[in-house]
Amino acid sequence: MAETSTITVRNNPDRHRYELLDGETVIGRAHWTPFEGPDGPQRIFYHTTVDDAYGGQGLATRLAREALDDTIAAGLPVVPVCPYIKKWLGRHPDHQQHAVPVRPEHLAAVPRGQGQ
Repeated sequence: MAETSTITVRNNPDRHRYELLDGETVIGRAHWTPFEGPDGPQRIFYHTTVDDAYGGQGLATRLAREALDDTIAAGLPVVPVCPYIKKWLGRHPDHQQHAVPVRPEHLAAVPRGQGQ
């Protein structure tokens, strides 16, 4: 396994996910889907994973922080459907103001059978 310093995060908008990379190998994903509601565009985060071989290094936290920071910088509210993203927001009050409550229409917009 490589040093943590080789780890990067990028948004892959074509695949609707933020990717955690070790070099060019995708080792984690934070899946999102765009949502257009009555309050304007939002980004629904619905599934986050990091490969088991990279567990315990704080990489899920890094992925969440960079994905949410990028989303907020784009002016999009965060919809935390993903249990990990919801938990992360609960531990980071500085980001909570950018989250909106999950509503049934958000859940209906989450792609079925994706995110694995």
